Amino acid sequence: MSKLKVKATKLWRFFTTYEKTWFFSILILAFACAIIFPEEDMNGVRGSVIMALYLADTFLNILCELLISKQSRWNFIVSVFVEFTEIAICIVCAYRFATMASTLLFWLPIDIVSFVSWSRHPDKSQSELTEVRKLSGLAEVLIIIGIFIWTIAIGYLISSLDITTDLFGGNMTFEIIVCYLDACATAVGICNGVFILLRYREQWIAWYISSILEGVINVLSGQWVLLVLKLGYLTNTTYGYIKWTKYIRGRQ
Repeated sequence: MSKLKVKATKLWRFFTTYEKTWFFSILILAFACAIIFPEEDMNGVRGSVIMALYLADTFLNILCELLISKQSRWNFIVSVFVEFTEIAICIVCAYRFATMASTLLFWLPIDIVSFVSWSRHPDKSQSELTEVRKLSGLAEVLIIIGIFIWTIAIGYLISSLDITTDLFGGNMTFEIIVCYLDACATAVGICNGVFILLRYREQWIAWYISSILEGVINVLSGQWVLLVLKLGYLTNTTYGYIKWTKYIRGRQ
């Protein structure tokens, strides 16, 4: 058996039947949605190129989600490719500038730092796992206050920018709503990144909130393929939260 085949077999067996079923179900649903709801040309970019970015984003994100749920540090390597894909989507669609800025200035560096951090905290009995833990109550209250302030300040700043896009068909109300939703999603996402870095279980709760906010943005933007991705987030987030909780309880 060749080395490549051995590695492929090992990778296939690394995931459970449920995990593989979830992964391919979301991927197939995304491709079906891409055929049913093809993207139109936007801001001078061909619709097929935009759809290719959406599908690449879906594939990379669900793979990253699975690896996080399995407490694997390799999720951060996949996440780097996710960040570049999502930056490209923001540029092409000329929207979500708060997300683009946080991706460049926060997510890319935090992925690298998190990979190193997780590599230093392997589980004592299962080296392929990383030790995880839970957050205190006081920290959660302070984080909620910070998210509220960030949402108002950054949402107002972005909504004041004179930037046009074909995405909303000239609907200024949708553009302003998305500015504030994007600001909130960015704040929650940053908290999520810090939680992942510090290996806190509450990163899954942040994923829940972020997925719902981004799902609303996708509906307002008519991005139905990316809405499939958010459905995948919500289902796998439940799975990941349960797995991490069982792990933490088993180590107490």
